[in-house]
Amino acid sequence: MTSDLLDSLHRPLRDLTLTTNGSRLVEEAQNLRNAGLQRLTVSVDALDDATFRAMNDVDFPVHRVLRGIEAAREAGFSPIKINMVVKRGVNEDQIVPMARHFRGADYILRFIEYMDVGNTNGWRTDDVVPAAEIVARIADEFPLEPVSANYRGEVARRYRHRDGGGEIGVISSVTQPFCGDCTRARLSADGRLFTCLFASTGIDLRTPLRSGASDAELAALISNVWRARTDRYSELRSSATVSKPKAEMSLLGG
Repeated sequence: MTSDLLDSLHRPLRDLTLTTNGSRLVEEAQNLRNAGLQRLTVSVDALDDATFRAMNDVDFPVHRVLRGIEAAREAGFSPIKINMVVKRGVNEDQIVPMARHFRGADYILRFIEYMDVGNTNGWRTDDVVPAAEIVARIADEFPLEPVSANYRGEVARRYRHRDGGGEIGVISSVTQPFCGDCTRARLSADGRLFTCLFASTGIDLRTPLRSGASDAELAALISNVWRARTDRYSELRSSATVSKPKAEMSLLGG
């Protein structure tokens, strides 16, 4: 079914990507590629199996995900982005092993500061491993140098291995907010447009769409919402904003 959906989407879209936990990549990587998927991001929070399971609350081993990543590479996905959320006291000891494992041109490893998306993950500032610490840990073993952003609004700060061993990035919405340059919006499965990952509510697009709104009318609605947005959650983060109800990651999709 996923392949059928991708096949119908890839023709009108210029760039079709998928972020996945990798649980079915061994079986589906080639089908996804054949259906028109152009880029792939896989979430891997640790190479150690016990830590991986603790971070992801899933019932499959990390080696299954790693085999899926290899299947994706063999299917023609390159570079594959690897996302690692780093949480203090849980998986920060995996930072360097992950950087070591995913060196090379076939992968782009992204380290993500543990964020307070939604209200169910029990987030605390003490759980955050700052991006600067992540970079310093890696640089102790693999010298790094900064790389310019690919485009304005790119969320990751990029670094490359000085020996040519590929690229890493850090996404630091907690310690180095980038609200002012944010260019991202998210459409939930129930048709609501969210202009911030930390938003409480979204704008209903499903109702006007099903009521026969034209493409021009929908474009105008989205444009007006974007121009009027005042999202600055990460810049303003405080005890008051953290406790405010927010949409869960499961709704927004990352």
